[in-house]
Amino acid sequence: MEKKNFIDCERKQFTKLLKFRLPNTFMFVGITIAALSIVSMFVNAFVLEGDNHWLKLLSQKTLLIGMLIMSISKDKIEDEMTIQLRSQSYMIAFIVGVIYAMFMPYVEFGVSNMVHNGGENYKDLGDFQVLLFMLMIQLMFYHNLKRYR
Repeated sequence: MEKKNFIDCERKQFTKLLKFRLPNTFMFVGITIAALSIVSMFVNAFVLEGDNHWLKLLSQKTLLIGMLIMSISKDKIEDEMTIQLRSQSYMIAFIVGVIYAMFMPYVEFGVSNMVHNGGENYKDLGDFQVLLFMLMIQLMFYHNLKRYR
């Protein structure tokens, strides 16, 4: 009997985690955070002088946080169809993100060698670039799937 209670408790916790969504008002919070981080990236690139590596990293992390908040916020009308569309968009984003992470370094390497006549080193993608790409794909596909349902 203890084993069955333990399994039920674990299943309940897992279901609770899978159904976690922020309230609809957090969509505006996520958009605001993402917009402010993009503005700070432009300010860092074009207005401020010197090496502000800390500001670049802070802007990148806050952009990811803003997009994650947008991604897990509920819609005004949250039903089974929107839950399924959200799941499909996460699946598409994961698959496309893996393909992107596998092939993009080779594409960059080939293009940079053609432009600079060889001698370029192979560079791996950073975590920010892959996560940003996956979140953008998820948000784009979710809103497009929702529009065409």
